[in-house]
Amino acid sequence: MVRRRKDAREPGAWGVAAARVGVVVAVLALWEVGARAGLVDPFFWSQPSRIWQTAVTAFQSGDILANARFTFTSTVLGFVLGVVGGVVLGLSFWWSRRYALVAEPLVIAFEAMPKLALAPIVVLVLGLGLGSKVAMATALVIVIQTLNTYSAVKAVDKDLTTLLYSLGASRWQVFTKVVVPSTLPWIASSLRVAIGLALTGAIVGEYIGSTAGLGRMIHYAGSTYDIALIWVGVFTLAILSMLLYVVVSGVEKRLLKGLTHSR
Repeated sequence: MVRRRKDAREPGAWGVAAARVGVVVAVLALWEVGARAGLVDPFFWSQPSRIWQTAVTAFQSGDILANARFTFTSTVLGFVLGVVGGVVLGLSFWWSRRYALVAEPLVIAFEAMPKLALAPIVVLVLGLGLGSKVAMATALVIVIQTLNTYSAVKAVDKDLTTLLYSLGASRWQVFTKVVVPSTLPWIASSLRVAIGLALTGAIVGEYIGSTAGLGRMIHYAGSTYDIALIWVGVFTLAILSMLLYVVVSGVEKRLLKGLTHSR
């Protein structure tokens, strides 16, 4: 195994992290100074010190944690349901060419449809609770995952499947020994995109109507002109999305590493 030699000019991880923190601190400092000097209108943009006070109050009351937990739950459930459903649908296309030809244009049409416009109907049917948010997150994930899995199915080595058939392998054996293992890297590499879509669907559902969630909190803060609370929701949402992205990236790397070693 040949390891890539580290370039001496390549910046270290700690240096990059420190530079990122420095940029954030500099932006916040300029924002605060600009607001105090009257260069930035605090009514429209608020200011970091006021946002911090609002965040402390929200944490002490428990509102921010309850809303973050609601958004996290709907996102994860929608992500899991969307990925599993999309993989099952995509793999099912391998079993029948006619079924795939009929279903693929319908899936593409559903993908082209602005699903966010359907959010009011979804909320009206499933209510203001967790179900409608999970449904929105699932709807955004399942189509992408279906098309991605079907692309992987179409890329399966046809010579290999033909060879196995000629050796007497059954259709189920070809599916489990060739098709599924060949599609796993494609499925694993799409997880980071899927988690972002799941979070978007959950937030849109909360915007339309919800009993809790970060999207609902931001929408409420906007309707009451509480700009500091909007920023608290946005920053909390950014932290949540980063955590989800890091976790899913770790899972994706472990899956791809395991698949590489198993070959």
